Amino acid sequence: MNNKIFEWAGVITAILYSLFVAMNVGIEFFGFCLLLISAILIGIWAYRGGHRGILFLQFFYATAAIIGMFRWF
Repeated sequence: MNNKIFEWAGVITAILYSLFVAMNVGIEFFGFCLLLISAILIGIWAYRGGHRGILFLQFFYATAAIIGMFRWF
């Protein structure tokens, strides 16, 4: 699969996550699910491209997403 798909799908889901959480209308759990998906997609992109710093950052974002999902569930 093309790396651009992972990169841009991850970016779009991250943007939606931030909007959903910022709106504070009760869809925060879904936003955190999007953050986890984004971290996985961008993590794949970073791994394939050798972007180690971004890959490391995605582990943090994935952890934050999981914590957020548990707190909102």
